[in-house]
Amino acid sequence: MKILLLGKNGQVGWELQRALAPLGTLIALDRGGADGLRGDLEDLEGLDRTIRRAVPDVIVNAAAYTAVDKAETDVGRAQCVNAEAPGVLARAAAQVGALLVHYSTDYVFDGSGDRPWREDAPVGPLSVYGRSKLAGEEAIRSSGCRHMILRTSWVYAARGGNFARTMLRLATERGRLTVIADQHGAPTGAELIADVTAHAVRAERADRSLGGTYHLAAGGETSWHGYASFVIAEARALGAVLKVGEIAPIATRDYPTAAQRPLNSRLDTGRLRERFGLVMPDWRDGVARMLREILD
Repeated sequence: MKILLLGKNGQVGWELQRALAPLGTLIALDRGGADGLRGDLEDLEGLDRTIRRAVPDVIVNAAAYTAVDKAETDVGRAQCVNAEAPGVLARAAAQVGALLVHYSTDYVFDGSGDRPWREDAPVGPLSVYGRSKLAGEEAIRSSGCRHMILRTSWVYAARGGNFARTMLRLATERGRLTVIADQHGAPTGAELIADVTAHAVRAERADRSLGGTYHLAAGGETSWHGYASFVIAEARALGAVLKVGEIAPIATRDYPTAAQRPLNSRLDTGRLRERFGLVMPDWRDGVARMLREILD
């Protein structure tokens, strides 16, 4: 099996290099590419040429425009990377007979209610970022290519910046933190996303009926305030010396941002469990492991 991975140096892409390697020959690209192959999602012609030249069995697109607030004024670039490029990948995948694996987001929903979103729930993105990701999904489905769209949320990794690292840094500098308490979801590790992807790719290769859209998130749920509180408590248990004494909950309205965030980012992973036999571990397990890694 030949696998073409785009976005190799992102949080998920980095873990995918490890998880996908045992499945076959892996060609991993960043924006610059290599050996005449291009991984830049803003170079639409280059993407098409790359797939036709590489003729992969599987394309895994881990690249995306993820600057949620900046997207509100950088509409064209967000649309190109998150909507137009996936369409190019999908049409080229259809031409060469490849499976396309693409990552999407809970931001395709409007964040209403308090029940976990199922894959067939009505969409209603609140932001430019969310609309661009939804357009990418629609372009993939309309292409007719074999595909798996994996929607996830609150992604983190030990490598690079993330919410936990930010909380730990602020906790060493300040005695009081304020964190949003009315947005709910499940922190989901890049390592978990990569491992599930590898399993799903292998399964789809044996049974093409497994294609489609799935929700991929860690088990359980919390708020950003609950997430921060867990991170601080675990860090202290691991011996970290922190200044913070209070973590105060605040509402989303008290922390205005350019892009509107969904209040309900819970994702129902039942379809993933039923079709692949996978059970998502509780979010605390992955976050605790990540903290041990970065604080060791």
